[in-house]
Amino acid sequence: MHLRGERLRLSREGRRDNPWRILLYLVFIFAGVLIVRLRETGRVQPLFAPTPIPTRTAFSYAEEGAAQFSAGDLAKAISAYQQATSLAPDDARVWAELTRVQTYSSELRTSHEEKRIRMADARRSADRAVEANPDDGVAWAIRALVYDWSAALEAPDSPQKEAFLREADASVNQASRLDPGSPLVVAVQAEVALDQLNFVRALDLAAQAAQAVVSEPDYPWSMDVHRIYGTVLESNGLYRQAIEEYARAAEFSPNLTFLYLRIGTNYRQLRDIDRALENFARAAQINEQLKIEDPVPYLAIGKTYLQQGEFFIAARNMERALVIDPSDPDLYGRLGIVYFKARNYESAIPVLKCAVLGCGPEESGRILCPLEVYGCDPDDPETNAASYGEPVSGLALGPSTVEYYYTYGSALTFYAGSEDYPDACQKAERVFQELMAVFGEDAIVKGIVAEGRAVCAAAGTPAPSQTPEATPTTIG
Repeated sequence: MHLRGERLRLSREGRRDNPWRILLYLVFIFAGVLIVRLRETGRVQPLFAPTPIPTRTAFSYAEEGAAQFSAGDLAKAISAYQQATSLAPDDARVWAELTRVQTYSSELRTSHEEKRIRMADARRSADRAVEANPDDGVAWAIRALVYDWSAALEAPDSPQKEAFLREADASVNQASRLDPGSPLVVAVQAEVALDQLNFVRALDLAAQAAQAVVSEPDYPWSMDVHRIYGTVLESNGLYRQAIEEYARAAEFSPNLTFLYLRIGTNYRQLRDIDRALENFARAAQINEQLKIEDPVPYLAIGKTYLQQGEFFIAARNMERALVIDPSDPDLYGRLGIVYFKARNYESAIPVLKCAVLGCGPEESGRILCPLEVYGCDPDDPETNAASYGEPVSGLALGPSTVEYYYTYGSALTFYAGSEDYPDACQKAERVFQELMAVFGEDAIVKGIVAEGRAVCAAAGTPAPSQTPEATPTTIG
């Protein structure tokens, strides 16, 4: 190469640096320094960095729901399935699973109204399931189950009961068209037929479904099939065979407490009290292991001892149920029945008043405070009974609460003419008037009211001359 002596040029002749370009470089440099500082302080995260908490999928929540259901914690199962449906609102099967758990969880509700509320939730989920996939036979079968159980909570011959049964029948027929021969569908057909009072067909279908799953040990709905067969057998008075089917259902879901409650109830029908109590206690033990506060097993135990005339033990178990949920008026009603049958009228009156009329925290606290679990003295000025109580809403008069009403009225008449309850008969008469307005044609109610009125008349305390409106709030 031949080198000449000219000066080396490093830039185009006569070109100057652009000041705007220099300013832009300075801005980039400043921004870079700022981002580094923010990252060091944790205020900015690098791109594509993993999140601190992994994002869960609908499948993950559905798996959790299935696990919780198997473990027997239906409340947590419902919560998990609800999370799954929020992430996958178009997944019919997830909605169907949620519906199924909601339906079975109604068995663990204590009052009729609580059961109806839970079943209303289940119906909404069932409708969403078939909307998401109208061709899913399982979704239609579960929907039939929901509407059938809903019908069972309605009064006989009521229009609502008939409407629910029509929906159940239409749904199970649709399920049969989509998935003919499915053991689950056949079993649900049996349960619907049972509530249509077609007992022979219900037995045939339930037996057919149960036989079909025997050869399919991994069938995912085996528990449901055997549970339904047990229900059909129980309704036909075949208690020992029903126990066998409920026990088979429990083999697939050994932590579902309502199965042991059903087994216990059937043993109680067979007068095998020891085995009945054994299964009720097993349900209570499962709840304790899972740290579930559930009053239902204690109610079953209390009812069993009540039928045996063991009022003290019955009351202890009813009291334990009440402590679990001190705002449930139905639990006050059940405890009041025990006190009344034990002839403990003084204790029965305030408890039944909470069930029928409702009561405030101070009144309920004075009931709860002396119970063994608290052991406080409500008459001690240093004891605030209200701190143990909760507000309780009275139960409306209806088929499931009528016993609480007439028992409350009868307990009041025991103090007819007494200085301890000078207005006992006036309060009792208000209860009797409402009972007669709603159940005046019922022979049992008529007899109890007539007897109570006779007691008050003999004590020289005739009925009030004015008839109050037939609402629970007018009593007492």
